[in-house]
Amino acid sequence: MSLRSGAFEAPQDVIIVGGGAAGLSLAYRLAGASPSLGITLVEAPDGALRPPERTWCYWDCGESDIDEAVSASWSRLRIHGADGSATTVRPSPLSYHMVRSADFERLVHSRLTRLSSVRILRATAHTVRNTAGGAEVLCTPADGRVLSLRARYAFDSRPRHHLPPARTQLTQHFRGWFLRTETARFDPSVADLMDFRVPQPSHGLAFGYVLPLAPDRALVEYTEFSRAPLTTAAYETALLHYCRHILELGAFEVESAEQGAIPMTDARLAHQVGPAVFRIGTAGGATRPSTGYTFAAVQRQSRAIAASLRAGHALVPAPYGQRALAMDAVLLRALDTGRINGPDFFTGLFRRIPPERLLRFLDGDTSLWEEWSVGLRTPIGPMLRTAVELPFLPRRSPPEPRTGEDHR
Repeated sequence: MSLRSGAFEAPQDVIIVGGGAAGLSLAYRLAGASPSLGITLVEAPDGALRPPERTWCYWDCGESDIDEAVSASWSRLRIHGADGSATTVRPSPLSYHMVRSADFERLVHSRLTRLSSVRILRATAHTVRNTAGGAEVLCTPADGRVLSLRARYAFDSRPRHHLPPARTQLTQHFRGWFLRTETARFDPSVADLMDFRVPQPSHGLAFGYVLPLAPDRALVEYTEFSRAPLTTAAYETALLHYCRHILELGAFEVESAEQGAIPMTDARLAHQVGPAVFRIGTAGGATRPSTGYTFAAVQRQSRAIAASLRAGHALVPAPYGQRALAMDAVLLRALDTGRINGPDFFTGLFRRIPPERLLRFLDGDTSLWEEWSVGLRTPIGPMLRTAVELPFLPRRSPPEPRTGEDHR
């Protein structure tokens, strides 16, 4: 059966394509804001298209309606400079939270399955497009039929196959181990966001990342900002060196691993495809280009979409403002050209800027005055030179697709 001759189903209000952080978050917010809304959530079936369990992190203050899915939190954050010095900050009232994708999925599904107006469909989505009366999604469930799902609006969270042209295209790529040590080696009260004591690559930057879950358990990662991911063997070598020679963990056992890559680009990632089709998540620009953090922006955007649909129309705000994207474009170019030293740059930010303000800045939630105060604490000469040249640089298509989903 061709995709064009699929069986038609009764129209819904909303179709959400993809069961990752963005798709699940939007379904959760819509179900909470408008319980009578007709929603179909299309999730990939078990197999190659369904990603393994992932970790997402974000900072927030106070209690939230997703606390049930939070597996660990930290009120103190630490940065290790390349010289070995450590800076520990307490960004009160903000705390850093970890969410495991399986826990978040269980939380969302528990809300969705209580509503008769919501359906979770395991199917492979092929086409998401605008139609005269709204949106259409063509997909294939396990029985092999081709279904034509129709709705007033469709929200597509699937990764893009190709990124738009950009002036700078880097990738944040990583591999992490959930490991257990034979003796207590971690302080569960502090998370290491960036540890620049690892050997630095010839281009870009690298750092360790440690989220302690108990005195003898942690998620330990090796991360790079560069133009292309590494091989799994190269990540494993870097992780082993970090654990043995820098963290000095002694004997340990790796319980599980996760690996990923996300785009860090100044490409224009449009979040609206037409009158009734929208991109959300990383595909819609929810990943902060300079840091890779995504989860908090997804929550903000999902709440805004839910509020607009409750008011009778679809409004999908841009995940970040133009000022934030302009600053990110300058930083990415300065890193890519080597005009600024990445480890010194990020270490300096945490040493010189009040931690709560810095985290809000990294989240795109600061005022113009606050952004100006942050900018004065960066290498002004290299940043100004980069800002001046940036408008004259051509945008080029990346040589190959670089998409994914990060935990930050």
